[in-house]
Amino acid sequence: MNKNISTSLENTQERNKTWLLFIGIILIGANLRAPLTSVGSLISYIRDDLGISNGLAGTITTLPLLAFALLSPFAPKIANRIGMEWTIFISLILLICGIIVRSLFGSVALFVGTMIIGIAIAFGNVLLPGFIKMNFPLKIGIMTGVYAVFMNLFGALASGLSVPISSVGNIGWKGSLIFWGIISFIALLVWIPQLGKQKQRESLQAAESPSKKGNSIWKSPLAWNITLFMGLQSLIFYTLITWLPEILQANGYSASAAGWMLFLMQFAIIPITFIIPVIAEKMTNQKVLSVITAILFAAGIAGLLLTSSNFFLVISVILIGIAGGSAFSLSMMFFSLRTSDGKQAAEMSGMAQSFGYLLAAIGPTLFGMLQDITNSWQVPLIMLIVASIIILITGIQSGENKVIADTQSPNTTSEHVG
Repeated sequence: MNKNISTSLENTQERNKTWLLFIGIILIGANLRAPLTSVGSLISYIRDDLGISNGLAGTITTLPLLAFALLSPFAPKIANRIGMEWTIFISLILLICGIIVRSLFGSVALFVGTMIIGIAIAFGNVLLPGFIKMNFPLKIGIMTGVYAVFMNLFGALASGLSVPISSVGNIGWKGSLIFWGIISFIALLVWIPQLGKQKQRESLQAAESPSKKGNSIWKSPLAWNITLFMGLQSLIFYTLITWLPEILQANGYSASAAGWMLFLMQFAIIPITFIIPVIAEKMTNQKVLSVITAILFAAGIAGLLLTSSNFFLVISVILIGIAGGSAFSLSMMFFSLRTSDGKQAAEMSGMAQSFGYLLAAIGPTLFGMLQDITNSWQVPLIMLIVASIIILITGIQSGENKVIADTQSPNTTSEHVG
């Protein structure tokens, strides 16, 4: 009798811990885009207030991407030393500090705080796919979809609400940006119970040399295709997060209406980020999904380029959102489906988000510079269509039913079983 009661209590406690971990993952996801997407609809206010060019304004988005590129390879190594839970906890503290610095201490601090935010988010970006693979190995698709949904939901809310929030009293763009730190603080509190875990994790305590596996990944053609797929879809997303409101304002939209169109783009992402991982996990390969994704990207961007009709602009924005949700989810799934364990998934994530975000960082600044040079949005948008074509090619390669091999031989992929 007592044994049954004890077992029941243990099961209840285990369920509670699982739910707390689940909520923690959701809140981490909610913080991976909102601090960045809140800038897009406010960028014209920031640019005019600080008196900066379009190219320099684009660096507000570029700086976090550079931080992603520089820090991503180190995230798995730091997690190896102090644990994933502590690494994520420290990143949340950094995120809160970055939001405060960016919002309260002048123009120089805007860029410094933005860089700190990028450093903080880099750790969550890299570690969550491996963390999910370790803690929910039988529910990778569903868990990837859930955290991606909340990531994009709060990203969309940040885009849509930032201008209205800035209009409340004398809050302005600075107060609007700091508002999103509230979510970061809540996530920090909810994550604290995870710090007491002493469980040894196979992905962090693997006996083999980390450098050996890292080298095999960096030499793998499959890993490079995944990296390019990840980087180019990020380039398109972060470029449009930064400049879509300006493009729409050139077509007669108000700043507030353009902000809500940016919200619409990200809202369209939300259901797709849940659906695609579930579908992708059940498919033998993901080539068809990759092709559809690239076509939707190209069609949506072409719509921005070729029409000024409100109806077709709305359709174009929705298509881009669907493509963005599909591309991001496929990237996250490739990290898990194309690797053999949680450690390799984290390393694959680190590689893709390092080189990939370095590539993506070029997007917003180059896009703004091309607009400055040509005084038109046509050439910058054509650049994004070219990126969509490359996504098509790399997506087909990444969608093959293979995993990255652990050896360092030139032929670094093998067939995926299961």
